[in-house]
Amino acid sequence: MTLSVLLSLFTLERILLSIIGTIIGIVFGAIPGLASSTALALMLPVAFSMDSYTAIIFLSNVWIGGCSGGLIAAILLGIPGQSSSIATCYDGYPLSQKGQSVKALGIGILSSFIGTVGGVLVAYLFCPFIAKWAVKLGPWELFSLCFCAIILVVTISKGDIWNGLIAASLGLIFSCVGFSPIDGAKRMTFGIISIYGGINLLALILGIFALGQILKNVAKGKTTNPNVDMSGIRGFGLTMKEFVSNIPNIIRSFLIGLWIGFLPGMGSGLSNMVAYASAKGSSKHPEEFGKGCIEGVFASEVANNASVGGAIIPMITLGIPGDTPTSILLGALTIFGVEAGPLLMTNSAQFANTFFAACILAAVITLAIQFFGMRSFPLMLKIPFEYLFSAISVICFVGAFSNTNTLSNCWLMLIFAFIGLFLYYAELPTAPLLLGFILGPMLEKNLRKGLTYATNGVWSFFTRPISCVLLLVAIGSLVWPIIKSIINKRKLATKGDAQA
Repeated sequence: MTLSVLLSLFTLERILLSIIGTIIGIVFGAIPGLASSTALALMLPVAFSMDSYTAIIFLSNVWIGGCSGGLIAAILLGIPGQSSSIATCYDGYPLSQKGQSVKALGIGILSSFIGTVGGVLVAYLFCPFIAKWAVKLGPWELFSLCFCAIILVVTISKGDIWNGLIAASLGLIFSCVGFSPIDGAKRMTFGIISIYGGINLLALILGIFALGQILKNVAKGKTTNPNVDMSGIRGFGLTMKEFVSNIPNIIRSFLIGLWIGFLPGMGSGLSNMVAYASAKGSSKHPEEFGKGCIEGVFASEVANNASVGGAIIPMITLGIPGDTPTSILLGALTIFGVEAGPLLMTNSAQFANTFFAACILAAVITLAIQFFGMRSFPLMLKIPFEYLFSAISVICFVGAFSNTNTLSNCWLMLIFAFIGLFLYYAELPTAPLLLGFILGPMLEKNLRKGLTYATNGVWSFFTRPISCVLLLVAIGSLVWPIIKSIINKRKLATKGDAQA
């Protein structure tokens, strides 16, 4: 990055706009039902009054702040501010319930910063090279990746593997509601017009995680939060030993987030759950996951923020948005007369470098705001439950209604709230269901495309190297727990016979 780029970035007006944009992003990211994409959409008209350089700096800060803000609600309330924070709930919220809110927040904030800065730097350095390779992936590889991701999450889900498969199947069934992605046929709509376009993702997430969490707490009679010990907390609330021991986990999660981020349509909603699954599978104590394990928080937050850098790669070099926020940013670039694509790095190098610098600045500002405000976040836990539940419920209904401007989305959210309660009592994990729902359309679309384009049918998925490797990993992950269980039983039986 040239000196002129840095000088143009560090002006009083742009620094103030960066801070304001970051705060807006954090707030939208932290409120369940809202997200960085919502904040970007609302701030887009505001950016039109600015010049192109100032606008992209402002919008970049809104985006980065929103990506990191989701961890606040996920950790303190057990409700993901957005889909990228789903896996953060699994261990962040239990840590908060143990009175270690500051520690959980500190890990999340630090991981978010590492993932964002690392991802943006990789995008800046390797943008052209990675994009040229990623664009060669066809429907066979994309189907296999989606299938592998679902199976990986199923194999590490709470309870036995069959519960995970049932939950994933439910998610896939829900994703089939509405018009078919290939031929446009109506499926499982039962004549209800409001679901012709499919089940709304926001209604499902708010219902299962937000209202479902409230119903679960009310059913259990839980009306108090634990006291948070604020004494003796220094820095980010974790020791250097804890950080160093998680370096392999951080590197692995970063690579997962970066890899999934630059595949169009995947994004942080997938990467955080895959990284969490990988962290649990590689852990020496997987039984601690879901009970307040810091490895899970590290994995989720590093991966979902590393996806930011991954999503930038196809947007900048190919003009293809990696996820919803980059779609909005791409639209903003078009409005300002900047054409994203292979020539952007040469014809508008100054603008591209400003964008990369703005993203890194946004990560630093986000770190500072969350670090100094971290000790005030747990004060949310002191709010009486009757007020907190009422406020969350109102926010959920407002978020569900504003997403589609229809009351039917609110009814849909209520239905999924009771489904979430059923999942809890049936001991069915939510991660496979959500992943199956999110990836269902892409799984079906790429399966049907792969079968249509190939001449040898299903075997085409095994004749392409990358697709074959992913499928073998998925099959191995599914079969290995069963084989391991059989081996352990035989060892116990042999040991018992020897003792006898």
